Amino acid sequence: MLKRFISAVVLAWAVGFLWFVVALPQPVDGLETDAVVVPTGGEGRIAQGLAVMDAGLAKTMLVSGVDREVKPAEFVAQFDVDEEMLECCITLGFAAVDTRGNASEIAQWVDDNEVTSIRLVTTDWHMRRAAGELSRKLPDGVKVIRDAVPSEPSFGSLFLEYHKLLASWTSGLIGL
Repeated sequence: MLKRFISAVVLAWAVGFLWFVVALPQPVDGLETDAVVVPTGGEGRIAQGLAVMDAGLAKTMLVSGVDREVKPAEFVAQFDVDEEMLECCITLGFAAVDTRGNASEIAQWVDDNEVTSIRLVTTDWHMRRAAGELSRKLPDGVKVIRDAVPSEPSFGSLFLEYHKLLASWTSGLIGL
């Protein structure tokens, strides 16, 4: 009986990992939202968020988890952002240091700014966990569009992220 249980668990894990690797979330085009939110940490995330803003698909943007050492002028220079756009429309969030912290920082910003729809921009391999953490923190009724940044992650990165996703789901189920 124990061997069957262990075999079933291993099989479920393997099928889940295969699904995770083969069916990575994809980018979304043309949908408007009130705001775009971008957790820092992966290449192309901020650039894609800025492209959404430039296309007029969102009015405001939060970049969550910005290093406390980063100055607004450095952000402007690195991402070639107009200073007026930064002042009116882009918020740099310095509170988060991990995905769970990003979710808290984003949810607070959404609530403070009375946002009803957001476009979550993060790397394809990170999207499921980021969206899951965010769904547990957001105020009721906020619509989330998942806009994944395509990447070419290593097997090790996928393996690690899959286990982080499983841990996130488990902690969500038991209410941590």
